[in-house]
Amino acid sequence: MAMKVTRQWARRGFGRLAERCGAVGRGVVEAHHSSEAMFAGLATTVALLLSATGLVFFGPPAVDHYARRAANLRRRRLAEVSGRPVPEPYAPLPEVQPVPGVGYRLRRTVRKKRPSLLRRKVEGYSADPATWRDLAWLLLSPLLMLLAILPLFLILCGLFALLLPGLLDGFPANPPWYGSWPDTPGAALAVGGATVALGLWIAEPVLRLHDGISEVLLRPTEKAQLSRRVRELAETRTEAVDAQAAELRRIERDLHDGVQARLIAVGLHLGVIEQLAGTDPEAVKAMAAQAREASEKALAELRALVRGIHPPVLAERGLVDALRAVAVDSPLETEVTADLPGEPPAPVRTAVYFAVCELLANAAKHAEAARVWIDLHTAEPGSPREALRVTVTDDGRGGARFADGGGLRGIERRLATFDGVLALNSPQGGPTLLTLEIPCALSSRRTSTSSEKA
Repeated sequence: MAMKVTRQWARRGFGRLAERCGAVGRGVVEAHHSSEAMFAGLATTVALLLSATGLVFFGPPAVDHYARRAANLRRRRLAEVSGRPVPEPYAPLPEVQPVPGVGYRLRRTVRKKRPSLLRRKVEGYSADPATWRDLAWLLLSPLLMLLAILPLFLILCGLFALLLPGLLDGFPANPPWYGSWPDTPGAALAVGGATVALGLWIAEPVLRLHDGISEVLLRPTEKAQLSRRVRELAETRTEAVDAQAAELRRIERDLHDGVQARLIAVGLHLGVIEQLAGTDPEAVKAMAAQAREASEKALAELRALVRGIHPPVLAERGLVDALRAVAVDSPLETEVTADLPGEPPAPVRTAVYFAVCELLANAAKHAEAARVWIDLHTAEPGSPREALRVTVTDDGRGGARFADGGGLRGIERRLATFDGVLALNSPQGGPTLLTLEIPCALSSRRTSTSSEKA
């Protein structure tokens, strides 16, 4: 029993020691990044000083290529370490508003000529608090670099103290560079060991302080987040309005070119039947058959149009069974797996249904896939951030990309209406993994865990 406890204690101790050594190593990496930020801050400061003398064209390129580039690299680094994304806090460039009969307005200034992009950047960057927060972080980068390498410096000092008594054997007593370091083995062991232990002990707190200072300056403030949220809502509302208008035009076009034409044909056939009712019974029968055929086609097209607007199976049987029905009709071998404690709201259900249908069609048409796996589950169940997460995986050739005007970009815009996101992982050669996540609360607490192959 004692041996087992000793082994467990040793395993935990060595594991903790490895973590602290890893923190020291990461501190060296962070010091390297801080040194790069220090040079970026120096270049940005020089460029801004030149801009203050009237050479304004030095400012925006320095902000773009040095300050914001270094800050964004650090934000990505913070996101990797903390596991939480650090979005860019920058405000968009101010818009140029035409003033009839006067000129153009840029912020509060009216000019006769249209302001150039350089002028817009000077106005926007100087008024954006995120620019000055980036500059403050860059100016603090030397301090952050020293803070990151402090644990390593203490460890090296401790090792030097441990080795110094042996190194002094070849030197005269009390050399001028020796100072007050211990020269006896006992004192060297005590001081050196304590210094090494102190360096290992403070490694993690120092790194947390290092990352905390950077995050305070680089993470968006509440005001910046609110402004960003307002812009996102305005964009998604515009996209939702455009998508609704496009859908209405599609329905109108389908009704005009399909069902309406069929019904007009039925009316013409009925008119001919009225004229030939008493003179040519055979022609009446032929016209009645054609009218019946046209009415059946009109009914089929009308049903297809209704399914394109809101499939009845989606309302009657729910999202999972509706996707199973799609999987049965798909030319690919499709497996649907679901673990949902209820049904999402109807608008979310419809958006996810049509998104998955389009992804299946893309997999069959473009990816040259043979199999598709669809999985539905709840992300972070029971939390305020509960969301519906759907993953669609195919074994196709991969290489899928977000392209302007493409199907994936359209799905992404439609999901953004519900604050949803679409993530893509599609290396060359496959497989392709698409993840849809939409924040929503499910309507009931009944459990539905199922899996079906089609």
